[in-house]
Amino acid sequence: MRIIELTESTKKDLLDSLLKRSPNNYTEYEDTVNGIITDVRARGDEAVVELTTKFDAWKAAPDKLRVTREEIDEAYRSVDPALVEVIKKSAANIRAFHEKQLRNTWIDIKDNGTILGQRIMPIAISGVYVPGGKAAYPSSVLMNIVPARVAGVERIIMCTPADKEQNGKVNPGTLVAADIAGVDEIYKVGGAQAIAAMAFGTGTIPKVDKITGPGNIFVALAKKACFGYVSIDSIAGPSEILVVADDTANPRYVAADLLSQAEHDELASAILITTSKSIAHAVSDEIDAFLQKLERREIIQKSLDNYGYIFVASNMADAYDAANQIASEHLEIITRDPFESMTHIKNAGAIFLGHYSSEPLGDYFAGPNHILPTNGTARFFSPLSVDDFIKKTSIISYSQDALRAVHEDIELFAKSEGLTAHANSIAVRFE
Repeated sequence: MRIIELTESTKKDLLDSLLKRSPNNYTEYEDTVNGIITDVRARGDEAVVELTTKFDAWKAAPDKLRVTREEIDEAYRSVDPALVEVIKKSAANIRAFHEKQLRNTWIDIKDNGTILGQRIMPIAISGVYVPGGKAAYPSSVLMNIVPARVAGVERIIMCTPADKEQNGKVNPGTLVAADIAGVDEIYKVGGAQAIAAMAFGTGTIPKVDKITGPGNIFVALAKKACFGYVSIDSIAGPSEILVVADDTANPRYVAADLLSQAEHDELASAILITTSKSIAHAVSDEIDAFLQKLERREIIQKSLDNYGYIFVASNMADAYDAANQIASEHLEIITRDPFESMTHIKNAGAIFLGHYSSEPLGDYFAGPNHILPTNGTARFFSPLSVDDFIKKTSIISYSQDALRAVHEDIELFAKSEGLTAHANSIAVRFE
């Protein structure tokens, strides 16, 4: 990996480079995506079937889109029983973590006759998108469905493309994970057409209130285009990892962790910021050694060539400042006192502390959600959580005496904005 001194200039160049990966920059695909959405919105199942047959290469039909219980049972028989047990353990960890996020409805009753409160309610129908084929990730199935189920969502549907080589069958690991997580319905539809189907509904696929889950650029752009008609989690960009390390870091561990994200795709970014030149060179050497034996070495090499960097910072303060500006999806802190170091971090999707908190721990098993903000959006977005599947309604009740005490203030405020009907609405109660 390239080793560069961390300066204001090199940091700016890095940020400019990373932002080029944002889905907001792929406008050349928007016409195609908008055409698919318009078609599905107008023709419903007919368009979904045609597009599924075209893009996923199996003969689709409305009555074949929904996954049957028999197909789920068949998936259990084809998945290693040991893996099924691991998926169950992971789901339990994810459930336990997200149960701690639950909010309660509250009411505040005052002696002066005012009652204020907030009512917490789950959304009615949630839609999950799950990539298929070689990009099938059962772990993401758990991360999307379990929080919705914990939040109390009444109906959870999932769309995922069927495997082209299996003539209309869904990845068995995906089906098993969805069943363990508690999905209600699964449909064999992928791409922008799946997002459009969930956003607007078809004869077979219901309209949902919110769509969550990762996908390719067509899926990301479709979610962006449908936002407003339906809520979405985020417009996810390529995966990324940032490691902040001092001279106590184990170079082999750091190299392995950087490569764990670089293998996702050619646009993934893997960055190390360290105050130690010796650690920088040792990590680069370890990466070269690992590359000789990793299966996805071609993808990893392209990722590192495009978005892989090792920066040597003059001090930890500069390292923390750069980390906050990058606002990485995954941030590992491997320093003498990682918990103290964490106090300097303001922007990150998920923070992993210490030598034995490798990023894949969060991807698969620990419990916190791995659907995280990317492309610097950790400055203002949060991980997927129970909050994404609830809605809050304000409650307001004033007695006559309570309103009498403040009615003149309200009327004055309304008149100052030129909204005399607002003022009148209050005034008529005290004529």
